[in-house]
Amino acid sequence: MNTQQGFEKYATYINCQLQPGGKPLAPREAPSRRAVTISREAGAGGHTVAEKLAEYLQRRTPAGACPWTVFDRNLVEKVLEDHNMPQSLARFMPEDRITESADVMDELFGLHPPSWTLVRKTSETILHLAALGNVILIGRGATILTSKLDYVFHVRLVASLEKRLATLQEHDHLSRKAALEFIREEDRGRRRYVKKYFNKDITDPLLYHLVLNTDLVSFDEAARMIGEATLASRV
Repeated sequence: MNTQQGFEKYATYINCQLQPGGKPLAPREAPSRRAVTISREAGAGGHTVAEKLAEYLQRRTPAGACPWTVFDRNLVEKVLEDHNMPQSLARFMPEDRITESADVMDELFGLHPPSWTLVRKTSETILHLAALGNVILIGRGATILTSKLDYVFHVRLVASLEKRLATLQEHDHLSRKAALEFIREEDRGRRRYVKKYFNKDITDPLLYHLVLNTDLVSFDEAARMIGEATLASRV
């Protein structure tokens, strides 16, 4: 999905959540709300499965309801908007791909707010979106942040290194060497982010309702399995 398409979907969702008077729909007014969080290994199909899951759930959602929307790359724009922060901060907000030493130096020289402030604001936005419902939240500790909400379904996607390399080489047109470097950096950054800010091990299966190996199921099948489990779960 390109940036413009992602923004349009995000804007449609936000507009739908506004009542005619311009106020967000209160969570208590949405008794059948559901949300999904997806944690993923790099190359295991996180974003692709999320988009297919949104389509699956949307087909089973009553007409007139707000569209199921994926918040992944576009979550950064939502955080900056929610907290009246400049768009230039977007480059400081990936899942801890910036080294800690670089982060400390940037804070010392006043180039961006302390990392804990950015994480807190991101967390506030994630909780607000989960409360609205009909969202699929990828990464950034969303699983842990929403762990006490019984209407949120938590998923972890994993796959073998060879499968993930093949996926990245095919979909992102990376060389094997570049794909391997990407996987190592992404996985390391995500583990560090969750450990540093939430003191949890992202690989712990007890954090999730469902752990799926996309070596063994296609992305379409994974989306179907998650969708069925989400709709069958308690709301």
